[in-house]
Amino acid sequence: MSNGIHIVCPHCEAINRVPADKLGDQPTCGKCKYLLFSGHPLELNESNFERHISRNDIPVLVDFWAPWCGPCQMMAPAFAQAAQRLEPNFRVAKLNTEEAQMLAGRFNIRSIPTLALFKGGREVARQTGAMDANGIVNWSRSKS
Repeated sequence: MSNGIHIVCPHCEAINRVPADKLGDQPTCGKCKYLLFSGHPLELNESNFERHISRNDIPVLVDFWAPWCGPCQMMAPAFAQAAQRLEPNFRVAKLNTEEAQMLAGRFNIRSIPTLALFKGGREVARQTGAMDANGIVNWSRSKS
């Protein structure tokens, strides 16, 4: 029997233990029964950010962005493509800095888009500026 990996459900926020060797088998939440990975970036906010950053055992890649930011809008499709390639080994998420200004301040986000990689609740890497899907995937894997 393999060790369980904790995964926070993107739908109901329940913490699930998934056997490591079953992570790629489209696991579902034990509480709400939805898929734990959708291949799409998860929208984070002030209320769920900390839970996803600190309780997922997999790295969490966060795109700090804003609706008015041209480069953010240009990078959005590439970030969505990267999510399809990085899951289930990463949780891929977005945080709107206009709606979550306290978090943007807490993490000293000065320019956007900014990608931040979190492991075990701590930021371990950061990259500023728009990137294509290959760049996002390669950067994330190299930093995890």
